[in-house]
Amino acid sequence: MTFRQFLLVVEIRTKIISVSTYLLATFYAVAAGASISPLTAVLLAVAVLCVDMGTTAFNTFYDYVRGVDSPLLTVEPDKVLLHEGVAPAHALLASLALYAVAAATGFAVAALTSWWIIAAGVVCMLVGFFYNGGPLPISRTPFGELFAGGFLGAVLFLVVYHVHAGEVTLQALLASVPSTLLIAAVLMLNNTCDIDGDRAAGRRTLSIVIGPRGAPFLVDLLCAGSYIVLAVVIFAEGAVTLEAAADGASAARIAAHALHAALVGTSAAMLAGMHRRGYSHATKHRNMAAMMRIVIVYTAVYAAMLALAA
Repeated sequence: MTFRQFLLVVEIRTKIISVSTYLLATFYAVAAGASISPLTAVLLAVAVLCVDMGTTAFNTFYDYVRGVDSPLLTVEPDKVLLHEGVAPAHALLASLALYAVAAATGFAVAALTSWWIIAAGVVCMLVGFFYNGGPLPISRTPFGELFAGGFLGAVLFLVVYHVHAGEVTLQALLASVPSTLLIAAVLMLNNTCDIDGDRAAGRRTLSIVIGPRGAPFLVDLLCAGSYIVLAVVIFAEGAVTLEAAADGASAARIAAHALHAALVGTSAAMLAGMHRRGYSHATKHRNMAAMMRIVIVYTAVYAAMLALAA
């Protein structure tokens, strides 16, 4: 397995999801007045990224050995186990190695902050493994979006926030909801494009339950819900801070509204493009690339709005 193939096995382009949640939780902690330790921040970032990459490598391994990735249906060039003959064992070893690195850095973070982080890390890695592993993988059920959005969104956000701020608040929980909904939309899009292959492999994802006509609109609704809650987080909670700034409060509010409008407009255009292309194995690569661009824009806009609200 070459380094390029390793990056495809861990689907490196989708790691923007966990990086987004990590960055936004860190920025939110700063906006809330937390003092960030650079060493802790770096170690935690390594642990988060390794858990995400290790989980994806597990998924790549199990999708291949269980026939979810089929030579008849799976046309994405990124599936190197299928199209380039990479040994499945290499993907499994990569996932185990990444989890080992995550465990080591997680212990270091716990030693610097709180030992409960170890328990949180163990739970996250177990969910990551059982998402596609074990006798009844979570990914085969209609609850995959719930677990992916919940753990890569709210759970990761609150863990990162707690490491930096030393507490978990209701405001931080609300601030994690936009990421949770958007990540659920990402997985919903992925599964909607994979309906034919997942159905052939015996899966019963939420996209299959809803059907190929309704599933794309749930992607739209999840994105819309994310942006509505984001507006509440910034304009309901942040308004007090904006009001407190005698000079520039109006300008900051106008700028925040403009950023939010730009995010909604950009996302609407990209989602419309997905509807025109359709949702299938053949369009999955382009649709997922567009969704990753939405996540990048969302992250940049949310971060900028936090700066304005602070």
